[in-house]
Amino acid sequence: MPRDSEHATSPHIEQARRRALGMIDEGATRREILTCLATAAERASGSGSAVSILVIDRNGLLRNGASPNIPSDYLDAIDHLKPDAGLGTCASAAATGNVVITPSFFADEKWAELRHLPLALGFVGAWSMPIKSEEGDVLGTFGTYYRDKREPTLQEMAGVQVLASTAALAIALTE
Repeated sequence: MPRDSEHATSPHIEQARRRALGMIDEGATRREILTCLATAAERASGSGSAVSILVIDRNGLLRNGASPNIPSDYLDAIDHLKPDAGLGTCASAAATGNVVITPSFFADEKWAELRHLPLALGFVGAWSMPIKSEEGDVLGTFGTYYRDKREPTLQEMAGVQVLASTAALAIALTE
């Protein structure tokens, strides 16, 4: 079960949400807006975490929306993944529409094919929240990687829910 943390603060998340909404109004690119949201989630998750926002493209495949602190070779390796309930956290969250938590890549068979990728970067666990439209359609995922074995805190999950709702607007309104 997620644990409490002092890292995520409502004012910080609310500030990022307002900034992203302003960016939408100002005509910023989708990547700029999603990078703002990903950076806020990283800050809320504490040092050593990295966030990747994946967006489902017109062909139904996961594509990088914004991953400011994840190396491009990792992003290239996961580019064009098909949503699949039995694969990783983000592909699973995209397929099921549910939050998927993987405290350890070693202990989760959904990572059997891909675990070498995040482990090579020093990540040992992750979790992912689907980004959904107002109608409930999955538009993408908000994935957080950790360098230690742990689950997200309740505050992290609440903060990412706010940021994911804002990401849904950015995905729907921008290209």
